Amino acid sequence: MTDRRQFMLSASAAALAAALPGSLLAQEATRIGFVYVSPIGDAGWTYQHDLARKELEASLGSKVQTRFVENVAEGADAERVIREFAASGHKIVFATSFGYMNYVERVARQFPNVTFLHATGYKSGRNFGNYNARFYEGRYLNGVIAGRMTKSKILGYVGAFPIPEVLQGINAFTLGAKSVNPDIEVRVIWVNSWYDPGKEREAAMTLISQGADVVTQHTDSTAVVQAAEERGVYAFGYHSDMSKYGPKAHLTATTHHWGEFYTRTVNAVLAGTWKAENIWGGFKDGMVRLAPLNPAIPAAVQAEVKALEEKLTAGTFHPFTGPIVDQAGKERLSAGAVMDDVALGKMDFFVQGVASRLPNTR
Repeated sequence: MTDRRQFMLSASAAALAAALPGSLLAQEATRIGFVYVSPIGDAGWTYQHDLARKELEASLGSKVQTRFVENVAEGADAERVIREFAASGHKIVFATSFGYMNYVERVARQFPNVTFLHATGYKSGRNFGNYNARFYEGRYLNGVIAGRMTKSKILGYVGAFPIPEVLQGINAFTLGAKSVNPDIEVRVIWVNSWYDPGKEREAAMTLISQGADVVTQHTDSTAVVQAAEERGVYAFGYHSDMSKYGPKAHLTATTHHWGEFYTRTVNAVLAGTWKAENIWGGFKDGMVRLAPLNPAIPAAVQAEVKALEEKLTAGTFHPFTGPIVDQAGKERLSAGAVMDDVALGKMDFFVQGVASRLPNTR
């Protein structure tokens, strides 16, 4: 793997540089930087963002020149990389992990003529916007499938960090499963990392040993799907279609697609029409999709999921529709009410059906 501390010129931009005089390239190409929290690999969170970067290049051609730095930890190193992009002439910087948020905010103040976009956070500024996908929509559908497919009625979930984004997914998965199988329970193990294949595998194996016959994860590697394939249980991939790592285990995956958003955003910046906003897209926006369904899923269940997907796309169904009750029996949402985006963004509880407890973060 190329040293992540070096800015990396993409293959297509490199080909362009070889074909055009350097001065012409410098005048015409808008330089865009991408900061990745994990290795690109061939599946997962960073892989999906890199596919989108390549889609951006293919769409805008010589108008843009993209660079990326992968495997950047959420800390001082992230601030350094973000600042180096801005200081070296990059006019747009995409920072693709929750833990980059405060660093993006700080650097954005120092470089008011650079446009910054941050994935999965909630802060913004004049030259600083954020974007996210409604992962929970796909998770609810995964839960419905899990509830139909489980025999043990124990589902396993490997989580990265107990932040609202991850809690939304766990709760939606649980609500989906309980909507078709009220007796299920979901067990969660935290690995405190977005990408650590060793810890992810160990957590999955532990959940399977506890009786989980369907597992999934909100982490970046394929380790959970691989563990499920090895142990003969079912799994859902995340971020990407991970079926090649578990052809029998992989039921489907909630996949995320950023290419159209990246191209649209860069076009707006180039046209001078971009304004900071909070983007949160789901099925109806094409930012969330399901990977192909495993033929092991009965036809009736596939039809059930397809019908729900159509309702999500049409905006006629919301996974967080009341009544919603937390683990302690407290009603968090009354019958018929729909949880708004503000409440979703502050989610700090598990719903009934999650057997594990949230870690004490106070």
